[in-house]
Amino acid sequence: MKPLNLIALLFFLGGSVWAFTRSDRAVREVQDVYFSAMSPFLRSGSKLDAKAHAFRQETRRSKELEVELQAVRSNMDRLAIIESRYRELENENEQLRHALNYKKANHFDLVATRVLRRQPTTWWQTVDIDAGEESGIGTQLAVLSSEGLVGKVDRIYKDQKRSSVLLLTDEKCQVSARVEGSPEVGILSGQRGRFDGNPLLRLRFLSIDAALHPGQKVFTTGRGGIFQPNILLGTIDSVEKGAVDSEALVRPSVNFADLGTVFVVLSADP
Repeated sequence: MKPLNLIALLFFLGGSVWAFTRSDRAVREVQDVYFSAMSPFLRSGSKLDAKAHAFRQETRRSKELEVELQAVRSNMDRLAIIESRYRELENENEQLRHALNYKKANHFDLVATRVLRRQPTTWWQTVDIDAGEESGIGTQLAVLSSEGLVGKVDRIYKDQKRSSVLLLTDEKCQVSARVEGSPEVGILSGQRGRFDGNPLLRLRFLSIDAALHPGQKVFTTGRGGIFQPNILLGTIDSVEKGAVDSEALVRPSVNFADLGTVFVVLSADP
């Protein structure tokens, strides 16, 4: 029993015992005095009961809201995962559509492949692709993207449906190149130890008085029998003149940091 109710009960019992020994008029007077005295306590107890009830209701509602909030957060996390996956699929579909259009528009006999996971230690030297002998791929075949020359196949993994591509950014991948709008021809290759950002390429053995300027495009010449002619390599970034020849730095047309779909050239139409 609550303390206030207990006090009220004791007062009531005491008053009742005393009142039964008095006259009716005295009893009514005692009752009036009693109810007048106890009325504040009774009202106070009633208010406290109401507040306690409201507090319990609010606590119960707060717990319900907390459960509902947790469910909403869980649903939002799931929706975020679904949206992220949707964006990935959308990007993959866009790349595949772009690759299909590129293959249709190109006069080469191409095999479309995907770049597999790359090793950080050989990020600018090689990549593995998800096709091999079963697709007619052999070594020393040119590899392209829709942006230009990627490199050449340098290794076939037996019975793994996988091949290794030597990238144009590796110094061992050398290409005969010409500069658009000029008679200049040289050898293009990667640079050793150039790992910050998308590395620049070196175009060597240019004439000592090479009249080149930044922005000029660089293409393959087709010499050497590996790379077909007129494949885009990049654009001139700067030119340095030496004692006997000139050398240019070339910004590659391919984003080697983000390779996705690439194409192996099986043959070119005559």
